[in-house]
Amino acid sequence: MMLVVQQTHVAWNAVSGLVCKYMRANDNTIPKTKSEARERLASLRKTIEHHRYLYHVLNKSEISPEALDALKHELVLIEKAYPDLITTDSPSQRVAGEPLKGFKKVKHTVPQWSFNDAFSPEEMREFDTRVRNMLAKASHLETGRPSEVKKVSPSYVCELKIDGLKVVLTYENGLLVTAATRGDGIVGEDVTANVKMIESVPLSLHEKVSGVFEGEVWMGKSTLLRVNKEEIKAGREPYANPRNLAAGTIRQLDPAIVKARTLDVFIYDVTALDKEIPNMQTKELALLQKLGFKVNEHFIECKTIEEVIAFWQKWQKRAPKEDYWIDGVVVKVNEKEYQDTLGYTGKAPRFGIAFKFPAEQVTTVLEDIVLQVGRTGVVTPVAHLRPVSVAGSVVSRATLHNEDEILRLDVRIGDTVILQKAGDVIPDIVAVVKEMRTGKEKKFVFPKFVEDTDGTTSPIERIPGQATYRCTNKNMFSQKRRKFYYFVSKKCFNIDGCGPKVIDALLDAELISNFDDIFTLTLGDVLALPRFAELSAKNLIEAIDNARTITLGKFLTSLSIEHVGEETARDIAEAFESIEKIRQASFEDFNNVYGVGEVVAQSLAGWFADEHHSALLDRLLSEIKIESQRSKVKGQRLSGQTFVLTGTLSTMHRDIAKDKIRALGGEIAESVSSKTNYVVIGENPGSKYNKAQLLGVTVLTEQEFLKILK
Repeated sequence: MMLVVQQTHVAWNAVSGLVCKYMRANDNTIPKTKSEARERLASLRKTIEHHRYLYHVLNKSEISPEALDALKHELVLIEKAYPDLITTDSPSQRVAGEPLKGFKKVKHTVPQWSFNDAFSPEEMREFDTRVRNMLAKASHLETGRPSEVKKVSPSYVCELKIDGLKVVLTYENGLLVTAATRGDGIVGEDVTANVKMIESVPLSLHEKVSGVFEGEVWMGKSTLLRVNKEEIKAGREPYANPRNLAAGTIRQLDPAIVKARTLDVFIYDVTALDKEIPNMQTKELALLQKLGFKVNEHFIECKTIEEVIAFWQKWQKRAPKEDYWIDGVVVKVNEKEYQDTLGYTGKAPRFGIAFKFPAEQVTTVLEDIVLQVGRTGVVTPVAHLRPVSVAGSVVSRATLHNEDEILRLDVRIGDTVILQKAGDVIPDIVAVVKEMRTGKEKKFVFPKFVEDTDGTTSPIERIPGQATYRCTNKNMFSQKRRKFYYFVSKKCFNIDGCGPKVIDALLDAELISNFDDIFTLTLGDVLALPRFAELSAKNLIEAIDNARTITLGKFLTSLSIEHVGEETARDIAEAFESIEKIRQASFEDFNNVYGVGEVVAQSLAGWFADEHHSALLDRLLSEIKIESQRSKVKGQRLSGQTFVLTGTLSTMHRDIAKDKIRALGGEIAESVSSKTNYVVIGENPGSKYNKAQLLGVTVLTEQEFLKILK
């Protein structure tokens, strides 16, 4: 083995010496004709790309880094002499240019989902049961005959969950055109210039395909140590973990910094492609490798959920040995047919789940318990902790959820508590170290009043039948603040640069008192606020103007209607399709929406019946534009196809049929038009059937519809 290594170094040095000697002798010897230059450049690009792929994707080397640098140097010299021969996929395009002025917003062509989490083998077995039951139910609904229902046995693919920053890459004819962050799943930031600095990201694919690909940008632990040494030497604070540094690096305005920090990437998903996507997740990963992407090699196909659990247990021990951070295993149903059947919820795919490793636990002292009033008036006890580092970040707050949780834990002010970050995100107190008690600890008793931020007090009461307290005064100033924070957040209007501090300043200056006031702000109003210069004020006004268009689901979410979260708002938006129909809906109309119960229906009906809310809506609608809700995923079987359902279906509830259409990328409409692709008729179809015949729209019987789904 030693002999082989020595011979390899001799070969490297020989090649390096020859190339460098050639370059020293030929720095001024550029090809004399354009055709010679074109031929030489093609050869150089092919060779450099070959060695880039070997080194940065396959972790192999055939020549020394010095030799490769010499080839790149020659490439740059020739391109300087013949600038019209520079191509977008040339290795020279990885050279950092001028610093960026800012990041542009990019609307994703395919919505970016995130996975739900599981933390224990029991939760994974529940996931497996849920998947099998849904697939069996779908099989029964399609056949309508229980005797023909086949036993469904999905397999699973386990992939390491790399703890980094998600990136979405778009290629056209094999060339990289856009790299974007996930953002809110609908809109991200254009970070193409920075991603080009990552050597493992191909500027051109091995095939001239067009598509959208997803992956994770990460930074190695070894790179973090190097960067932190530089930070400490410069008198700056070191970074807590490679995940935070990777996220901060990819958003640097100077690509030269990105290049110097050496990021890496793993690609794991094809979300859109101009040719057929493989029918298995394992085959999809093989396709990514074939196209030239760097794919994490540690994935495995599992026939049972017990094999999945065994893989998860093995990697809990192995994870610390890798240079990249691993915080769990992503588990996906292998068969694409089953993935399409399972579809998505409002937030995540049903066919996959993130199986997280057990959270890191530390101990600290609970110094106080403070009540916090949420935007809907719910009062939450928050533990104030002696600051402690857990899972790579410093934590000084943790929610105690409610009174019952405090009693269950028997937690007291002054206790030493065990803290963990559930899923490495949410700080959570899991137990009390009672052996550490001195007798000075104090029990916490819920007061009858809570103090508002303006010094006034408001009575609180426990909601009957629940463990939750709420304020009886729904006009508390702190509650109003939180509603505004939520209104401008990414989940709602996503007004860039309008965070809690800006909202506080606007409220304190009495420039806003209702949601619509935000859209009437002028440049002069903002300039009157402290710490606002002309440029920052203009940026805020521009961000407000850019946020005037919003989807119906996000608009409903922004109103902070009690019991109405993101998913419920999406369900309501898809069911009614317009704010006008929602305003006219009754309790019964809301209650008939699939997934909406009586409590939520009552809350919705009551909110929209209130005259003050009606006036607010009128004012808001004069300032903004609402887009109809769409639930489609490009690249799926029914993408771009619009369905209208009429009559009673015998094999499934109509709402289930709609969910199946949406899960396959199709759209639902309530009325028939020339843009309708199919009208599905059940028993006793109404006038929609007649209109379909009149317009020449394709009519499907229930059996024909089931065949399309299958």
